[in-house]
Amino acid sequence: MSNEPNSGVAVNGTAKAKPARDEFRQRYAEIEMRRVELIDRLRRLSARTQAHPGHKRALTLLNETFRKSKLAQRLAVLQAAAWLIDILERLATSL
Repeated sequence: MSNEPNSGVAVNGTAKAKPARDEFRQRYAEIEMRRVELIDRLRRLSARTQAHPGHKRALTLLNETFRKSKLAQRLAVLQAAAWLIDILERLATSL
């Protein structure tokens, strides 16, 4: 047993709260970077592919749906958008 009553942890839990907050910010930044990458992929599609209704849906997923979702759900939204962009990229090669 340690002679210290709280073993370096503050009474109100602030020592544990800061790493959790940092971890949240890191996850948030990583998800936001992934979103920017997907938007970039979407913008690189040809004008003909951009006229496809799936393009508009992908933009909706990456903007409105993404912003309305909680952090835990945002990864799933990005996965759905990535899948749709993959389809659009394949479609672009056949158009």
